[in-house]
Amino acid sequence: MEVVKTPRIVSAFRLAAWLARVVPARPGAMAARTMGRIVGYMDGDRRRIVERTLRRSRSVDLGGAEMRRSVDAVFASYADYYFHSFRLPAMTPTQVVDGFTEEGYELIAEARGAGNGVIMAMPHLGSWEWAAHWLTLRHDVPVGCVVEMLEPPELFEWYRCLRDSLGMKVVGLGPSAGTETMAMLRENRAVCLPSDRHVGGAGVEVEFFGERTTLPAGPATLALRTGAVLLPIAVYDHPGGCHGVVRPAVPAVREGRLRDDVTRITQLLAAELEVLISRAPEQWHLLQPNWPSDRNPEVGGGTDDVPGGAAGDDG
Repeated sequence: MEVVKTPRIVSAFRLAAWLARVVPARPGAMAARTMGRIVGYMDGDRRRIVERTLRRSRSVDLGGAEMRRSVDAVFASYADYYFHSFRLPAMTPTQVVDGFTEEGYELIAEARGAGNGVIMAMPHLGSWEWAAHWLTLRHDVPVGCVVEMLEPPELFEWYRCLRDSLGMKVVGLGPSAGTETMAMLRENRAVCLPSDRHVGGAGVEVEFFGERTTLPAGPATLALRTGAVLLPIAVYDHPGGCHGVVRPAVPAVREGRLRDDVTRITQLLAAELEVLISRAPEQWHLLQPNWPSDRNPEVGGGTDDVPGGAAGDDG
């Protein structure tokens, strides 16, 4: 009988998850953040991407040592995200609930009252799985999420099982993602949609942090087609827990051609995401090219020679 070997990356994630659950929280978080900084030092291409992203998202110009510290903070935050996510299945409901604070949950409750589901449009920022788990534990809200497909498939399945254990229904980006997401909204779920990076499917061109780029059309399209409320949401990490912020709904109404309406609503959403990201730009886990100038330095005033083939992830 043929023995199927587990891909090394899956074994590595399993080991990291086991370590995150057995080590004490505070020293474990410190070790994770240190490892994140070390990895960041070793990945010059992604450091340059992060530096460019910080120059867009910070309200003040950074340079020299201050920029290096901010870039380090992004990589530390990214490692912290993994540490928190891997620990969640081993945390008690009391620990999950007590470690989470929020502003604006009433907007989610009000939106679900309409019965068409809620689109939680989120940037890649903070430990969003903690927020989703909190929703199910604290308010009995059924949560779904649409996430990027990972390679190898065994890694995506491992992540699917992790998120399923936290009470989430997981849909992978692909040909059937739209249909499956609409089904989740018909179940009146709160659906997490990463909305700050276009990784597949339909996209629309908008201005985002002062440059033209493409963002996913899914949030606006789904809101128009289903009547689901479109809420911009972000989660911010802090020592020992997370803080969630829900912004007022983005108006999603038909005014003309569908394509024009989707572009208009996505531009409104982009502006809301800017507000949320600007509260903690060092927690924005955007390590991949996201603007044309990231891939072509001659477009949009960039100066660094950054390759465009960085691997994607959904963290």
